Amino acid sequence: MSSILFIVILLSAAALFVFNIRKIRRNILLGKDVIFESTPQERLDNMIRVALGQSKMVTRPVAGILHILVYAGFILINIEVLEIILDGIFGTHRLFSVMGGFYDFLIGFFEILALLVFVSVVIFWLRRNVLKLKRFQHPDLKGFPFKDANFILIMEMILMTALMLSNASDKILQERSIEHYVQAGSFPVSSFFIPLLNHLSTEQLILIERTFWWIHIIGILAFLNYLPISKHLHIILAFPNTYFYDPNKPLGKFRIIKEVSDVVIPNFDPNYTSSSDPNAEVTFGAKDVFDLSWKQLLEAYTCTECGRCTSVCPQNTTGKLLSPRKIMMSVRDRLEEVGKNIDANGKFVDDGKNLFSYITEEEIWACNTCNACAEECPVNINPLAIIMELRYNLILEQSKAPSSLNAMLSNIENNGAPWQFSNADRLKWANA
Repeated sequence: MSSILFIVILLSAAALFVFNIRKIRRNILLGKDVIFESTPQERLDNMIRVALGQSKMVTRPVAGILHILVYAGFILINIEVLEIILDGIFGTHRLFSVMGGFYDFLIGFFEILALLVFVSVVIFWLRRNVLKLKRFQHPDLKGFPFKDANFILIMEMILMTALMLSNASDKILQERSIEHYVQAGSFPVSSFFIPLLNHLSTEQLILIERTFWWIHIIGILAFLNYLPISKHLHIILAFPNTYFYDPNKPLGKFRIIKEVSDVVIPNFDPNYTSSSDPNAEVTFGAKDVFDLSWKQLLEAYTCTECGRCTSVCPQNTTGKLLSPRKIMMSVRDRLEEVGKNIDANGKFVDDGKNLFSYITEEEIWACNTCNACAEECPVNINPLAIIMELRYNLILEQSKAPSSLNAMLSNIENNGAPWQFSNADRLKWANA
């Protein structure tokens, strides 16, 4: 019965995870196609360096080292999770113990790693809630985002504690030569819990071992299905996001709008040949998530909400409304809303909202396009590219721009320069 129950829980958790991930994939693919300027090998090298190698995390050493420990724990301890899953399916116990001495080394290594993960997570929690680092107290994170981060940290503490208590009771049962508890494994960390449990009866120890075994594996499956609604989805999406990052495209290189070029360039170059259809319906920039590329929508889901981008943004530092982190969170919120609309209606039904319902014009125009946010992001997210698409739409579709910018554009149109005097007067200053 235990194996049947475990299989039902495992399959249910896997099915729910696949169901939710398919929705996220559908939402991402609502975006426009992307043309890459780099080769697959160049993008793979970038993924290995940035996502796997954590190269941009360590630019801030304390957070970087702690994150690497948690990241390594997440990857390597899952080898033991594989054994737990197989034990749950087949009703065995420590199935991989046939590896002998190497198995003892692995279990000991996993325990030390679990301790390092626990310590790292506690420090992360203290940084957020006791030290209250500025980038974690920002208005962007009010409500669910702040609770989300703390919930994950507490869950990771519980998972590591459950693993230690399960192993400690397992070790005692091995020493008592209880049937089913094979002599296997090295327990350098959980052994410290043995004095707390050694006085208990065999039946109590079996109950404790089984209880924390179930807490550990069910906690992992619950964590798996929490990911799709959490910022921690970046654990998965950081890899495709860094793979589809274009390292050959310079940051700040703005997109050339062919339809505009085909109208403007012939005025200066009579030999220029237009290639766009003058009768085709054209939209400029991004008004809603459908107007962004699927790579930009992938970035919205990949955002870790770490706030490094906002912490280096000169406009945010000087009190402007702009927060690059909030831009990415707003795109994701709107995309989630669109996805729920499609779920409810079978297709998207106009709800009277768009990206400008989430992102104000003041935020958009505050950006000075310095690229600090894109440079700083540890997973190659580029908020500036989205900001520029929103600007394109404001100017070319809605004819909206700050008065100072409108004045400059009028001067360029009338005088061929940003200044408010004619070409003939341009050099008068030299004769003064």
